[in-house]
Amino acid sequence: MSTSQKVGRLSEVVEQRERWRAEGKTVALANGVFDLIHVGHVRYLEGAKELADYLVVAVNSDASTRAYKGPDRPHIPEGERAEMVAALACTDRVVVFDEPNVRTIIRTLKPDVHVKGTDYTPDTIPEADEVKAYGGRVAVAGDPKNHSTTELAKRLQSERGTK
Repeated sequence: MSTSQKVGRLSEVVEQRERWRAEGKTVALANGVFDLIHVGHVRYLEGAKELADYLVVAVNSDASTRAYKGPDRPHIPEGERAEMVAALACTDRVVVFDEPNVRTIIRTLKPDVHVKGTDYTPDTIPEADEVKAYGGRVAVAGDPKNHSTTELAKRLQSERGTK
């Protein structure tokens, strides 16, 4: 499947998920902004993929990113961020979402495991109740949160001599 074919509407991803389920395969869901992709993102998504047969990644839309991160974000438009995440070998499908959280996606997709990065613990994952309600599980993946887009952007601005 080409990178552009990996990015789809939630309804398309749910149809794919049903085909995978019929084959007895498991699905993990990871989510985030993925603005200025860095090694922390890659390690998080690769770790999420290790927990299931297939990995679906939900990418925050530009509007939900602004609401979450502030008016100066994202640096990269949602379509480009989705395409970059889709290009990663560990990613099987990508969906862009407008909501402030992934509860609607969880309710609709019903992933076997919902995976968050290491800035969470299994007990602090905000959508854990949603996942556990249908018998799914939550997990944490990736390396310690030593990388961030905010810090990367600051470093780039500093190197350019701007503030």
